[in-house]
Amino acid sequence: MRKADLHMHTNRSDGHYSVEELIKLAKSVELDIISITDHDTISAIEEAIEIGKFYGIEVIPGLEISSDFLDYEIHILAYFFDINSKELEEYLNFFRAERYKRAIRIINKLNSIGHSITIDDVLEVAGNSSIGRPHIAKAMVNKNIVSNFYEAFNKYIGNGCIAYERKVHLSPQSACKIISDAGGLSFIAHPNNMHEDIIKILIESGIDGIEVVHPSHINHKTDYFRGIANEYFLLESGGSDFHGGDRNDVSNLGKYYISGVKVDVMRNYLMRNRA
Repeated sequence: MRKADLHMHTNRSDGHYSVEELIKLAKSVELDIISITDHDTISAIEEAIEIGKFYGIEVIPGLEISSDFLDYEIHILAYFFDINSKELEEYLNFFRAERYKRAIRIINKLNSIGHSITIDDVLEVAGNSSIGRPHIAKAMVNKNIVSNFYEAFNKYIGNGCIAYERKVHLSPQSACKIISDAGGLSFIAHPNNMHEDIIKILIESGIDGIEVVHPSHINHKTDYFRGIANEYFLLESGGSDFHGGDRNDVSNLGKYYISGVKVDVMRNYLMRNRA
């Protein structure tokens, strides 16, 4: 059986490993198909496709976009889109600029409660990556504000915490349209703890599928989401949501995957729709 992990991150967003390092790891756990789904950036994809050919791994264009609905932060996974879409590029440039502005707001809040940290501290961690809260958390560890990555989120920058700042508003409908206009498929990411009513609203928003396999889904939840996919004629996706580094999640790689047949179903679905 071909093994496909369609949810992983590189150091182009909030992952730890470079593109080639990640693909080498994927090869070591006998994955056949992967999708690098960095947050709000597709800068790793072209390189990954070429490196993947060398290692005998198929790389599918992927992306993770944040949207929100009724105070719920909802992540949308995108697959098989045109990586040369100018409209998609414009949206992603906008999102990355908003990520930077959000980081400034979070830093200002941390400063206001007496913690000395600057945007330069965060940029030193992020490098050329799209800035996210994980970069701020690592900078906080480096500055001895917190003892570890998780303390930063649980005490300061996690949802509802003292230095939390919301992302720019993007509705699920808009996210799905951005992906569809670029020729891709949209999936609800890690729906664990998401109420079924919200899932139904997302289905009505034009979602193509749901992430059935994910580390946060214990066995009965995987079956539950697979049942929803069958009930609403949705496509199925899945993967490890691998980041590496401080996440200590290397054991998830090669453990959470879907069959290559599910990827073929996605491809055939797109071909029918485009025809």
